[in-house]
Amino acid sequence: MSGPALELEHVSAAYGPYRALFDVGFSVPAGGAVALVGPNGAGKSTIARVVSGLVGVTSGEVRLGGSSVTGWPPWRIARAGLTHVPEGRGCFADMSVEENLALSFRQRAGRDGLAPALERAYEAFPALADRRRQRAGTLSGGQQRLLSLAPALVVPPRVLVADELSLGLSPAWIDTVYEGLADIRRAGTALLIVEQQIDRALALAEGAVVLERGRVVAQGSAAEAAAAMDRVIAGQSEALFGEGTPPEVPRA
Repeated sequence: MSGPALELEHVSAAYGPYRALFDVGFSVPAGGAVALVGPNGAGKSTIARVVSGLVGVTSGEVRLGGSSVTGWPPWRIARAGLTHVPEGRGCFADMSVEENLALSFRQRAGRDGLAPALERAYEAFPALADRRRQRAGTLSGGQQRLLSLAPALVVPPRVLVADELSLGLSPAWIDTVYEGLADIRRAGTALLIVEQQIDRALALAEGAVVLERGRVVAQGSAAEAAAAMDRVIAGQSEALFGEGTPPEVPRA
């Protein structure tokens, strides 16, 4: 596929009367990775919901592989090749590990591809193989994250939107999750990484978009985004504490 895998052009969105995004525009190249960073409440997760069809746009256009998906329902966008792994655990707690995987693989690989897909998932993630009959809700946070990522690794989508995958995980599990993301990217999937742990996201992505109060305030290389985030954090500190803010503000 040539051209961007995912594009947002002049996108605005709202939750009822509350406006959440304002004229947002950026793209994710085919096979590339872009980090979407910003302070809490900046609108990062709203963008993830907009591109997956969970939140409608009030203006602008979302394109997947060059074709507009604006206004499409989530199931149709997923069928077109975009997978959204949302913040939280991203699995059905009362279903077993295998039932969760089977539900995803039937949609992605079809009935004939179900058994081979399960076999590849268990080979890639032995921790899931050992717990295939266990209810997903009883897994640890890291194991649930692996469960939500496994379908994308076994049957790679065109675009993966990863929303706050490190939230609440130990450093060891974060390493494991990001190794999975790197594997998915090597398989050719384009990544949009929404993340609070900025250094983690920027280490994997070659480009980044900085969001503040629903607007894009900077975009470019990972280094440029890191510098922009420093300015955003410094500006927030000045708003809270005035001119007496220490000159060096810790990185997020």
